[in-house]
Amino acid sequence: MNYFEIPLSPIPQVFAISLGGDDYRLTLQYRDGWILDVADDLGQPLVSGIPLVTGLNLLGQYRHLGFAGGLRVTGAESPDDAPTATDLGRGAKLYWVAD
Repeated sequence: MNYFEIPLSPIPQVFAISLGGDDYRLTLQYRDGWILDVADDLGQPLVSGIPLVTGLNLLGQYRHLGFAGGLRVTGAESPDDAPTATDLGRGAKLYWVAD
């Protein structure tokens, strides 16, 4: 499996990124926990409101949408620690895992 770290910082953000050969627009917001929205390259929503939690593929239940991989989160102090408001991209990381 190939892992690619998606560079993040602990602020709300919207950015375009190519993952698995497809272009997406990712939106991250902090609402008592980090929340991810995934849109296509034109900004049309694909999946909204995914909490950044550890221990699973965040896109696993959306395989029918044709994602060519998955997203995984690791914590700052321990791989199972949820990202906090201040450690996203510093200690807590988001990874694209190619199929």
